[in-house]
Amino acid sequence: MIKFSNYAFILAFFCFMSCTNKQKKEDSLPRLKVSENGRYIVTEDGKPFFWLGDTGWLLFSKLTKEEIDRYLEDRQEKGFNVIQVMLLHTLKAKNTYGDSALIMGNVANPAIGDTTGQDSTQLAYWQLVDYTVKKAAEKSIYLALVPVWGTNVKEGGVSSEQAKTYATFLAERYASAPNIIWLNGGDLKGSDSIDVWKTIGNTLNQLDSNHLITFHPRGRTTSSEWFHQESWLDFNMFQSGHRRYDQDTSANETNHYGEDNWRFVKGDYQLTPTKPTIDGEPSYEGIPQGLHDPKEPRWTDKDIRRYAYWSVFSGAFGFTYGNNSVMQFLNESDNDSTAAYGATELWRDAIKNPGAGQMRYLKELMLSKSFLDRVPDQSLLAENGERYDYKVATRGKDYALIYTYNGGTIKVNPVKLSTGKLKASWFDPRTGVYTAIGEVQNTDGQSFEAPGGKKEGNDWVLVLEAI
Repeated sequence: MIKFSNYAFILAFFCFMSCTNKQKKEDSLPRLKVSENGRYIVTEDGKPFFWLGDTGWLLFSKLTKEEIDRYLEDRQEKGFNVIQVMLLHTLKAKNTYGDSALIMGNVANPAIGDTTGQDSTQLAYWQLVDYTVKKAAEKSIYLALVPVWGTNVKEGGVSSEQAKTYATFLAERYASAPNIIWLNGGDLKGSDSIDVWKTIGNTLNQLDSNHLITFHPRGRTTSSEWFHQESWLDFNMFQSGHRRYDQDTSANETNHYGEDNWRFVKGDYQLTPTKPTIDGEPSYEGIPQGLHDPKEPRWTDKDIRRYAYWSVFSGAFGFTYGNNSVMQFLNESDNDSTAAYGATELWRDAIKNPGAGQMRYLKELMLSKSFLDRVPDQSLLAENGERYDYKVATRGKDYALIYTYNGGTIKVNPVKLSTGKLKASWFDPRTGVYTAIGEVQNTDGQSFEAPGGKKEGNDWVLVLEAI
């Protein structure tokens, strides 16, 4: 029988080893940088990083420590490696424990006073942020942090001077964390209060060289419209938005693309200097089409897949998923006045929605092929369609991938992989399963019929590999 003193020693030893392993996990998480060709994100040792993001916008104001643990665990299991979250949704932001982020709503005065007398079961606002940063790092998850949501700045709540002080606070507090990405802006045009956004971007860039910086714009716009030439902008982000083709209200915007999110990638891809680009907010799973009318049909997993494969195959370095209930962490205390965009499903149930689980198959597909030499290549297609019939093609040194949202026939030009035969197969975006077609000749006029015929949402990836 083990004596109590020995038992206590063994217990303490294992607790120490557990904490040590967690610290090693956090410390070993690599920092991120832009690849040498300017198209992708890689780890500091040059390994490919496929950004698979989730929008957990209100995490810091809605979740307890235990709920944060549960959420991060679920997202890690589903292959997500980036969470996009607001540090300040409003200037009156409080966490679920009732602690305020700011003193008197002033971003230049974060509430970081003495917390020694605080209940140990609760955390002050910035303590909860610190906790989440460390917990995410343990799970190999990066946090894309929005310093302050755009509405607060647009309405005059943040001056350039205040922004500089606040950005300095953030840079100094999180410079050593390996898993931070700065998401300047927040759902608005960069031209709205542009001096504030430039101040935040430049301050973070000058004081924190460890982390990448981008700008989250309003729907149907891209950061490149205002900030592509800014030295602090490491990569571009666009928001393809939540409206159908017939609901589009962006006719007067520079880029009038409707649901064709691949056009944003194509536009950013042609800019100089070369910078990576990504769809940072497509239509959310479970949100009404058009956003504001709960009576409209809801976007589903098939729509999410379409946005994901369209943008990635067009040259984006990753993709951000979103869910209506998860992004606002809808819980039992919310009601019709506090729930946004007709959300009714609790977040703990919504994390199980099929679209979230299917995103990992795209990540696994892309990382299974040569990554950094991949390019979009529509010349692989002998013919194409428009809108939902649009097919998108990409290739690397020894493979080609062609995505069709509606199934049907894919007609392929001779593939620039091999002069001989090609190995062909179908990849199912719903399950991640391959179905072999066999060996085919690399000749003119090759046609491939997707399983299940032609119908909306019967999406497939045609995989062609050199033999």
